[in-house]
Amino acid sequence: MDDASVFISLVTEWAWIGWLVLIAVFLVIEMLTLDFTFLMLALGSIVGLVVGLIGLPLWAQLIIAAVAAALFILFIRPPLLRRLHRGEDPTKSNVDALIGLRGTALADITQVSGQVKVSNGDTWTARTETAVLIPQGAPVTIATISGATAIVHPAHD
Repeated sequence: MDDASVFISLVTEWAWIGWLVLIAVFLVIEMLTLDFTFLMLALGSIVGLVVGLIGLPLWAQLIIAAVAAALFILFIRPPLLRRLHRGEDPTKSNVDALIGLRGTALADITQVSGQVKVSNGDTWTARTETAVLIPQGAPVTIATISGATAIVHPAHD
């Protein structure tokens, strides 16, 4: 027997150790990412391990494991993600909660300067997106937040 065939027989005989290492690595990465992708790859590796223990050659193990992982990613991962995100609080928070809120201009608001009192009680530095002048006391709506500045436009009743 030549060296190549000895190497191939050793790799085939001990492939189960490689599958166990892959499973462990994928599970550790999954614990860090919590995205279910590496969990599906670990499940595909389990399929490869089982197929290897049945006695199929290494090339067949790899193909079957890859197909299984792809199927898991396509068909099992999406429902798991939907179930995971089903209980999320849909309430906006932080600056996202300010978008669309109304306020009152505390000073004239231009593209350069201004100040607005938001309906939630906060006072923000404000600017307009366009060259429109919003006079003091006029109602405004927050379009977006840029850093610590509210970008506003005149409120339309």
